[in-house]
Amino acid sequence: MTGLDTPPGFRYIHPMFSNDPCAAGCGRAAITGARLCAVHTVSPVNEAARVGAYISSQRSIRDLNAAGLHFESVDFSHRQFFECNFEYASFNMCLFTGSRMRMSFFAFCQFENCDFSRSDLQYLNFAGSGLLNCTFESSELVHLNYNGCGIRGCTFNNSNLYHSRFINADIFMSDFVDCNLKKTNFFRIKQESVSFKSSNTAEAIFFMENGTE
Repeated sequence: MTGLDTPPGFRYIHPMFSNDPCAAGCGRAAITGARLCAVHTVSPVNEAARVGAYISSQRSIRDLNAAGLHFESVDFSHRQFFECNFEYASFNMCLFTGSRMRMSFFAFCQFENCDFSRSDLQYLNFAGSGLLNCTFESSELVHLNYNGCGIRGCTFNNSNLYHSRFINADIFMSDFVDCNLKKTNFFRIKQESVSFKSSNTAEAIFFMENGTE
């Protein structure tokens, strides 16, 4: 057996993601506080309400798994999130205003009419997500992954986007006005009606070093 072979029955759980496995045996992690994942739970609506109520009752949330749930008009504002997993979840008219997040995962999510303004977000993964009519204004958006995102009608004005990545993203009717774009990577984006007014675009990456697009 080589170091890359997978022994029968092997299941690796990193200490940062300590959620129990789904009792249905699908290999997904169970929703925090439940025995099943969002796919196998009897009532995803009730699970989302329970998780939303839990978040509302806490100031700091760590190692939460809410992957695949749908949140409608939930107030996540002024909360701290550390190492949380929301992958494949959807959010409609949710507030994240003034939130502080580190090392959390929002890949392949759907966000519509959500407010992340005045937030402090670092090392988050939004890859492959859809963002419609959302605001990230006046925020710290450092080392974020927006690769492959569909972004429409969103505002990032007056934000620090240092070293964040939008590689292969589709960005339409969105504003990056007066932003810090130092080392922000926009390589191979599709853009239409996007404003970078008063931002330091010369310090951003729109082309690779060899000049290719």
